[in-house]
Parts: sequence; C-alpha cells; structure tokens
Amino acid sequence: MLRLWVRSEFQRAKVLCASRAVSVRCSGDCSNASARAWVRPSGASTGLQAFNSLTKQKEPLILAREGVATWYSCGPTVYDHAHLGHACSYVRFDILQRILTRLFGITVIHAMVITDVDDKIIKRSREENVSPNVLASIYEDEFKRDMLSLKVIPPAVYLRVTENVHHIVAFIDGIIRNGHAYATKEGDVYFDIQSIGGRYGKFIGAVDPQGEPGSTTKRDSRDFALWKRSKPQEPFWESPWGRGRPGWHIECSTIASSVFGSQLDIHSGGIDLAFPHHENEIAQSEAYHQCGQWANYFLHSGHLHLKGSEEKMSKSLKNYVSIKDFLQSYSANEFRIFCLLSKYRSAIDYSHSSMVEARIALETISTFMQDAKAYMKGQLKCTPVQEVALWDRLADTKSSVLKALADDFDTPRAVSAVMNLVHDGNCQLQPVSTCEGVARSPAVFGAMISYITEILDVFGVDLLHTKGDVGTSSGRLEGVVEQLTHFRSEVRAFALARQDAPTSRRPHKAALYPERGPLLRSCDTLRKDLAPLGVLIKDRGLTSTWELTKGSESVQDEEQETPS
Repeated sequence: MLRLWVRSEFQRAKVLCASRAVSVRCSGDCSNASARAWVRPSGASTGLQAFNSLTKQKEPLILAREGVATWYSCGPTVYDHAHLGHACSYVRFDILQRILTRLFGITVIHAMVITDVDDKIIKRSREENVSPNVLASIYEDEFKRDMLSLKVIPPAVYLRVTENVHHIVAFIDGIIRNGHAYATKEGDVYFDIQSIGGRYGKFIGAVDPQGEPGSTTKRDSRDFALWKRSKPQEPFWESPWGRGRPGWHIECSTIASSVFGSQLDIHSGGIDLAFPHHENEIAQSEAYHQCGQWANYFLHSGHLHLKGSEEKMSKSLKNYVSIKDFLQSYSANEFRIFCLLSKYRSAIDYSHSSMVEARIALETISTFMQDAKAYMKGQLKCTPVQEVALWDRLADTKSSVLKALADDFDTPRAVSAVMNLVHDGNCQLQPVSTCEGVARSPAVFGAMISYITEILDVFGVDLLHTKGDVGTSSGRLEGVVEQLTHFRSEVRAFALARQDAPTSRRPHKAALYPERGPLLRSCDTLRKDLAPLGVLIKDRGLTSTWELTKGSESVQDEEQETPS
C-alpha cells in the first residue's frame, strides 16, 4: 500500500512541479539572491512555525497534503559504533516527529537511508579483514538496537544504498540528460555546478565551503562526484560509465525521490550536513526533477560537544561516547530530558553535571507523581488544597506547552511550564499528622498526573519504565514493596502508640512505651537499608508512602524516629 501511495504521489508531484517549474539554467545577469530565494509552498497550514535553514528564520509550516508530512532524514554511515552525537540528533528529531503526530494530529511518513557502501566502510573492512557487506551489516544492526534502546520510533522504511544502486544509476543518467553532469574519460561522473548558475549556495555560511578532491579533469573545483570509478579490490556495480559505485550525495537524492517523488515537505539532519551534503542534494535533485524547490523545509540539529571542547563529538576526532557505554550509567529517559532542556537546533554540551541536571528534573517530576498518587489514595494527609488555583494552573500549563511547541518546537519552554506545574502542586502537598474533617481534593491531582504522564509520553519519556525496572517482573516487585511498606506502617503505628497516662519524665504528655523503642529503630534501619536498593520509603505521620528509584544513587536519610 505504501508503494502504491508513493507512486501516485510521485506522478502528482511531477505534474505539479512541471507546471510551476522554473528554468534551472540561469543567465549570467541573474542575481544569486533571487535564484536561491525560497518560495512559500502552497498547501495546508499546520498552525506551527519551524526554523527553516533555507531562509535562516522561522517560517509557517505548510504541508503539501493536509495532515500528512513527508520527512526524509540522512541515516548513519555504518562503519563503527553509533555515539551520543548521533543519538542527540536522532532523539531530537524523534521528539519533533512525536510532537507533530501526538499533539497536532499530523501523520509523519519518515524514510531514512543507511549508507552501507562508502570509503570509510571499505577502509575499516580492510583493517578488520572482513567484507564491507559484513561490516556494514554488523554496525547497521547495532545502530538499530541503539535507537530502540533510546526509544526512537523507527522510520516507515529504512533503505540501503547497496539495494538501490540501479535507481542511482538511472538518476545520474537523468541529470546528465538534463545537461547538469558530465562523465570523465576515467569513468567518473561529476555534477556541473556552473550549469545551475546562481542557484548553488543555499547553505553557504553554515560552514566553510570547500571543493571536494577528485579528478583533475573536473570543470570546476566545486563539482562533486555522482559516480566513482572502481579501484582494485573495491565493491563495484556496472554502469554506462564503467564499473564503479555511487558518490555520497547522490544516494540521498535518489532514495528520497524513490519514496517521495519530486516534492518533499521536510528534510532533517545534523548542522554539519548542511554544506556540502544537503547543498549538493538540492542541486542534483532540482536538476533531475527540473523544479525550482525540491524540499520545502530543512531542519538541522545542533552539534553535541563534550563540555569544555569546541569540537563536535565525532568518530574521526576520537572524542565520542558510544550509546552502549552511555546507557551503562544513564537511562534513555534521562537522555531525553537532557535533549528536551535545549532547543533542537542549538549546540549542546554533554557532561556529568548536565546529565545530573536532567536526572534531578526527572526525579522531581517522579517524586511529585508519587506524592500526588499517595494523596489520592488517602495515604498522604495534607492541609486544605487550593483546588481552584490548581485547576487554573493546569489549564495555563496546557496552553503554554502547546504554544511553545507550535513555536519551532520550543521544548525548553514547554518543560519549564511542566516543572512550574509540578512546583505548584508540591506547594499544595503539605503533609500534616492529623487532618480529621478537612475536605480533600483528589480530582485535580488526578488531572495533573494524567496530563504530565501524557505530555511526557509525547516526548518519549515513560515514568513507568525506569532504568532499574526488570521487564514484566516490575509489577511483582511493586506488589512486594507495597506489602512490605504496609507491614512496616502497622509496626510503626504500634510502636508510636502512647501510654494512656503521663509519666514522671513527661508529666503533661503521654509518652511512648519504652519497650517498643527497638521496633521504631528497626523500622528506621529497614528504611535506610532499602534506599540504596532503589526503594525510597517516606513516613507521613502514622502512614508511609514509597517509590522506586535507582539503586546506585544515594538517598538522603530522613530524620530517625526514636522513642521519647
């Protein structure tokens, strides 16, 4: 069904593009600015704004088809372990796609390419003494497992370069026929930059533009390879220009076009891909389709830096942390909070302190949720709650979050609004020893719990499945902790019972039974011993509440209860 839909969309897009096509060739007096000008697409408005790298400003997000966003992203070159730099980009865009789908009702059709033939793959395969296919397959599988461990929703389709070489050859041939590429006598094929005049350079300024190395027969130093002739002991495919393999940029244009045709709503990737990769994608795609605007929006994520370093995290610089190693110390939920605390297109510093900040934010939310649930169950006795104020605060939070996310997916502002709601809720949960006859307001806390759970789920943060959970056994663990806490509460209540009459030590107040002191001390000891194991018990007067935390973290001891 997806393929049938893609074919019909391809034909429809070709007609639309042809009807409004502009000449790709540009005369010498054509200004560069006008040749590169972005045209606001016609279609259905989403009511959102997104920062479009093509214009370097926020633009209204308009889709070709109402309620559907076609989205292409550059996938990994699979020659090594994926690292946190990759994770940051893919998690950030996963969050954006979740927001579009869950909050704004837009179906995102996402396609991603896997680069499984490349100079780096060939070099690494020789070092490891394995075939390039085997090496690529190993790291592709690992990449997909890493993405699942970070709870990144897989694209509608993964497409490998090696399985689409025949499409790439046909795509290159089409560019040559349109007069925008040329073959050399050595068997290489290059894109002819001069043939498109002032249309080249939409992303210049993002990074320093440099020409690619290649044949001395290139017409212009900026010309880039569409097809590379084969070298000894390298993978190759047959083509009209001889044996060879695809260049880097052409794979994305071909594969995106094979899925979405000549019109694409959104293209995403790291900011380091803007130039030359995305620049070259645009040039060759518009040259092939003979249209004026192939992709309407380019969204770029900022680099991830190790704190104190201006260099991005990358394999080539050997300054990376693998996703697998990272998840030994932190959870996927914590990493998502870390990503949410900065704008997706901003550079972000990674450090232990920044991860602790994310962990604290997540724990603050989790603790409020536990306390609010305890209040709803009647286990947490509080002073009267300002219920009307909380209902108003909840409504304001919902509005603020929606506005923030509609404004270029401003997750820091949205998270700040949620944290303010948690703060206001905590201010109302003031425990007291006794509150007989005080009216309770559980409904508003139920609504707050429901909304916070829902919005975190939109972001891909699941409070029910933390790093310490053990799959399906987590439910049984919670049952055990519930029974243990209930038994301990009964023991405490018995130990805290006071004598009927005053004693000589306390003539005006009934005292505890001295012989029951060891029971209180045992309850204190049990609470402290369970904390490092990930069970945090909080005593609320004569009752107690509990929550599961990370066992590796130290938990500050509460004041001991000793007999008076």
